Amino acid sequence: MRKMDFKMERTGLVEIGDRVEVTEGVLPSAYYYTVEPAVAMSGNIPFRDRLTATEGIVTDIQENQKGFYITVEFE
Repeated sequence: MRKMDFKMERTGLVEIGDRVEVTEGVLPSAYYYTVEPAVAMSGNIPFRDRLTATEGIVTDIQENQKGFYITVEFE
């Protein structure tokens, strides 16, 4: 099981327990992932840590000074 954090721009787009789908983007030196439909985005992930699953469950939603963050757990 793997957990990954995503930045969300505003609250209420997903709820804890929601099943979400992610898509993968490729940069010259890393991958990034987007919770669809463009709900939240991951940071840059090194090639060695590439995500193999495309669906996960939202397990946590946090708010801090920088915005809203969700944690998604993948099988």
